[in-house]
Amino acid sequence: MKTTIVHLGLLLALAGGPAMADAGDPPSRVARLNYLSGPVSFRPGSVEDWAAASLNYPLTTGDHLWTDAGAQAEMHIGSTALRMAPETALAFLNLDDRTVQLGLTQGSLHVRLRFLEPDEIFEVDTPSVSISLVQPGDYRIDADGDHNLTIVAVRAGEAQVNGGAAAFAVESRQSAQISGLDSVTQEIGPLPPPNEFDNWCALRDRREEQSISASHVGREMTGYEDLDQYGAWRDVPGYGWVWVPQTVAVGWAPYRYGHWAWIEPWGWTWVDDAPWGFAPFHYGRWALVGGGWVWMPGAMVARPVYAPALVAFVGGPRFGVSPAIGGGGVAAWFPLGPHEPYIPAYPVSAIYVRQVNIAHVTVTNINVVGVRYVNQNVAGAVTAVPHDAFVSARPVREAAIAVPPREMAQAQVIGATAPLAPRRESVLGGAVRGGGPPARFADRPVVVRNAPPPPPVSFAAQQRALEANPGRPLDPGTINSLRGQGPPARNPMVRSVAAAPAQRESFPRNDRPASAVATPRNAEQPRSSAQPARAEPRSDRPSKDSKPPKKPVKKPEPKDER
Repeated sequence: MKTTIVHLGLLLALAGGPAMADAGDPPSRVARLNYLSGPVSFRPGSVEDWAAASLNYPLTTGDHLWTDAGAQAEMHIGSTALRMAPETALAFLNLDDRTVQLGLTQGSLHVRLRFLEPDEIFEVDTPSVSISLVQPGDYRIDADGDHNLTIVAVRAGEAQVNGGAAAFAVESRQSAQISGLDSVTQEIGPLPPPNEFDNWCALRDRREEQSISASHVGREMTGYEDLDQYGAWRDVPGYGWVWVPQTVAVGWAPYRYGHWAWIEPWGWTWVDDAPWGFAPFHYGRWALVGGGWVWMPGAMVARPVYAPALVAFVGGPRFGVSPAIGGGGVAAWFPLGPHEPYIPAYPVSAIYVRQVNIAHVTVTNINVVGVRYVNQNVAGAVTAVPHDAFVSARPVREAAIAVPPREMAQAQVIGATAPLAPRRESVLGGAVRGGGPPARFADRPVVVRNAPPPPPVSFAAQQRALEANPGRPLDPGTINSLRGQGPPARNPMVRSVAAAPAQRESFPRNDRPASAVATPRNAEQPRSSAQPARAEPRSDRPSKDSKPPKKPVKKPEPKDER
């Protein structure tokens, strides 16, 4: 891996972040909506409107999904697959570096949990009970809030169920039917025979298990699951292993076929149209090799840090004034190239900056102002659209403007975001409004074991502050000061479970060999734990014979395996 040195003080001044704190850093992971079949609706946490869901949309804390009759959906959080059956209402109560907490108010959810670190929490909350998945495995959870009924089926793994002052385990090859609300009864028995939804989930799992791309990027890179079907890996001298999309349109360039959306806490975020269009646009770098674009994922890391879009925007006083490219109201960008640093526009710590760049750039101690961006002068690499098309989330290809070479010669790199304030349609990603679950599903409370964070601050409450500093998300302090202003964001109500045995002590996780256990994070590491690591094979199925290690196993020293 080539070393590019970046002066952290200047970098963080450009990013607007604190010097060394990491408490306010955004999560290192999101959920990718990677498969849609039939009518699927989506509601961001900061607005009240439901809209048609978009492929590749990044989902995070506060977001909601609904699959209508005859619809199905699949999401990935790294190696974990979440699958929704028809007529299922799901909310992301919390999604950060150590917690996945889902609210299932109606319908059926399948979870294929491939890996779980010792300090991680994976919780699914229903109207009657809270279910903690304490081992990697294969789970299905059904919620029928109309009849206060929850069914937990564990094909592999182990789950702890808490609710109505009761706590019990559901082990591998068992199912449990739980009835009641304030007081629950349970009936534990064998697994039911698989139905059509189960068979579909099993088919999707087999597809992932055969992944070639997992050996190049690791399964914790969200979006790896679709690379095999739509491209091929090549070993290119000077670049190492790169991924090449199989079929693209004439004149295709990265970050041109899709749209921009405003997603908190990252701000302007690229949402690509291609069925493979997630990993290559939120991790890695692009280069033009032999007349075609190739994607370089960089060194393999334990959990790569998600970025909203790895691009550089151009502008300046002498760019965009020509009538030929829109009379000044233009947003223009190009993909970052090999070994070029990504400077977040959202508030971050120095640790976060190192981690988001660690697979491509060693961030230590030089001035970033002198960085030369290779793709800025590559013919066809720059994409530009009018400001209104950008903020209204219109398809970029339909609104794209040709940028004459003389204009590019006068352009300056202005940072990693467009200096444009979002509008309400920016949050919805330009989707057609409508859909959503019946009100009784959306408003139904769920039982929680771990208290989720407060719901996101409404976009209406943020809008004036966002207009004061266009293109940059609000810092955590400003967000907290705005909480309670404007209309409250509507999220599922929660009820805490009654006192129950401690999760970790009562149900130890004996699922992995010692070599697979990660070193605990320390004060010098951010929550993302994105350290370069070897792609060592590990069992993702629970084993009753394996023993938990007495202490964490040290991670290998960082090194570039490409």
